[in-house]
Amino acid sequence: MSAGRPIRVLVIDDHRMLRDALRAVFANEDGIEMAGETADALAGIELAVKTRPDVILLDIEMAGISGIQAAHRLRQQAPASKVLILSGHQDEEYVLEAFGKAGAAGYLLKGDEGGAELLSAIRAVAAGKRYISPAVAPIVLDKLRNGRPDGDGGVLTGREREILRLIAQGASIKEIAQTLGISPKTVQVHRSNLAAKLRLPSTAAIVRYAIKHKLLKLE
Repeated sequence: MSAGRPIRVLVIDDHRMLRDALRAVFANEDGIEMAGETADALAGIELAVKTRPDVILLDIEMAGISGIQAAHRLRQQAPASKVLILSGHQDEEYVLEAFGKAGAAGYLLKGDEGGAELLSAIRAVAAGKRYISPAVAPIVLDKLRNGRPDGDGGVLTGREREILRLIAQGASIKEIAQTLGISPKTVQVHRSNLAAKLRLPSTAAIVRYAIKHKLLKLE
């Protein structure tokens, strides 16, 4: 990024009110401007290639492909743009996946996106630094220091293994959401991620994997 030029930010988030709020924030902030916005991850990837923003604010949960998947594609198709994940989750599994698989430059909790932390995060990643919301930084650092490999070699997060097990037991997306106390949309994101990681194209393949790795007890 050239000195003196505003930081150009592309917003990819399916919440219109949030996009409107961010547009207002950037309009009143010197040195930061909106490069574009969209509610769709795939359209966002195309827009990133076209507009070449300095920073991409990316929602972690969207219809279609997840923010993690989108960030991975953005790293390949718009490598000069820095991805700053916006998330409502402060579990370490989301953060580690964002920095690991997705190659994100930052992770910001929603709720902070209207204040000084958002602007600090944007400026940090635009300058080539990493940014983690203070609320999740201690959890992530502890996980990195004390992390243990899982039975699947650490490929899946703990929540993904829970969902894989429930799918193998025949639970629907709605039933899994009720069991774990999360939204069906979140369950679908996890399902897509674990299927992509393990290359499991169907529910039958998930069941076979669960049996093979003793994640599903047979009576």
